[in-house]
Amino acid sequence: MVQGTGSGVGKSLIVTALCRIFARRGYRVSPFKAQNMALNSFVTSDGGEIGRSTAVQAMAAGIEPVTAMNPILLKPKADVTSQLIVMGKPVGDFSAVQYFEGQRNILRRKMSVVRKGWKEISSRFDVVVIEGAGSPAEINLRRQDVVNMRTAKMAAAEVILVADIDKGGAFAALAGTYSLLTPSDRKQIGAFLLNKFRGDPVLLGNATEEITKRTGVPFLGVIPYIRGLNIQEEDAIPAKIQGSANADLKIGVIYLPHISNFTDLDPLGWEPGTQLIYISDPREIDDVDAIVLPGTKNTTGDLKYLWDSRIAEAIIKAVRRGVPIVGICGGYQMLGKSIEDEEGLESAERSVRGLDLLPVITNFRKKKVLRQAIFSPAGAPPFLKNRGLKLKGYEIHHGLTRRLRDAKPAFCAVSSDGAPEGCVSESGSIFGSYLHDLFENDRFRREFINCLRKKKHLKPISGKIIHARQKREKDFDELADIVLQSIDTKLLDRLVGLDKL
Repeated sequence: MVQGTGSGVGKSLIVTALCRIFARRGYRVSPFKAQNMALNSFVTSDGGEIGRSTAVQAMAAGIEPVTAMNPILLKPKADVTSQLIVMGKPVGDFSAVQYFEGQRNILRRKMSVVRKGWKEISSRFDVVVIEGAGSPAEINLRRQDVVNMRTAKMAAAEVILVADIDKGGAFAALAGTYSLLTPSDRKQIGAFLLNKFRGDPVLLGNATEEITKRTGVPFLGVIPYIRGLNIQEEDAIPAKIQGSANADLKIGVIYLPHISNFTDLDPLGWEPGTQLIYISDPREIDDVDAIVLPGTKNTTGDLKYLWDSRIAEAIIKAVRRGVPIVGICGGYQMLGKSIEDEEGLESAERSVRGLDLLPVITNFRKKKVLRQAIFSPAGAPPFLKNRGLKLKGYEIHHGLTRRLRDAKPAFCAVSSDGAPEGCVSESGSIFGSYLHDLFENDRFRREFINCLRKKKHLKPISGKIIHARQKREKDFDELADIVLQSIDTKLLDRLVGLDKL
């Protein structure tokens, strides 16, 4: 099991690396995370929702993600409220107090769900790499914490405790975390691991030996600061600027307060000469060649934010200048005339005006749509010209969006009914869709970028198309190689129990 001295120390990437390492050694390996709090999620083939980082770890292990890998998922909707997902399905919205303290026997119910997921995963795989959350030493949450030491003990797992040395204070974090654990929990700690180290390891001196002397816990290794890999994590804040340093095409992504599944957009930054800029100031919109409105877990709240911040006004002005716009999921809903929330799922306001850039209206419903999907382009040029493409992705949304009058769909389902989906403007320069992972589709992404380049009178990209799957596989292998070179593999095998085989 991989736990951390705090959030953001790199647990997800370490688990990803270990999944890849064990898979390359021929073991059947799976990730497992008892409880996750994340807005970046993924829909499994059976229509369940899990954290995106767990799905990525499954990909690194060479297996298909399933809901049992992440039995409990919390998706924040506001500062104190989250949607609770249990075994892939939503069960309601809860405040932090309700979830952690407010209900009798909630710990027993949570652990029952965790055990169910664990039983399914552990019975199918040779090695399971478990990820913790936050820190196991959060003494204010210890009584209700299921994701760290309770899971470790349930699985009889040795814990690798990770600290981020790049932020400073890593040795204090390791020793302090260890000291705050109960004597029983300390027995679960099998090794310490330093992550994100810059420079020459000689600079560490005898610090690792000193911490081992004080705690009795050995060090598994020191992982260097890794650059250049595009492996999607949990809810890491996206970098302000991504992609080419000297770009001739700039795509502005509106940074919403409750932005979700922004990993949808990562592949755009892979294209030559293309730069993603996450925008939180309306003045930044003046300098972009296209705008993307991404997904959000609070569409009405974030739509109000767009109006209050005057970003909405800047977007509308950009449209008048001919700047193309794409809306995905919640972003698609915002592009419409209004969002109707008669059941009060997101706010007390029953109707919220949209940007009125697409002739659609969204009605929120309690039933959540969770499914993988395959669509073909059905809209007008320039962005959706190649109707023969099959675009794979997934849907996660509560709203049902209907097109008005003779509005054109952006896509149609690749199925017997060929149901229309999304909407494209008359000019073809604005479109919205519920399809997450749209830009993971390589040919579509390249055609989209080349359309933007043509509009700017730039030469189209004619080089080899970047294949998302191949790039991801290469990045998994590179990550695994770096970690493998940086750790004590004999100690790792002993922690996992492989030394006895």
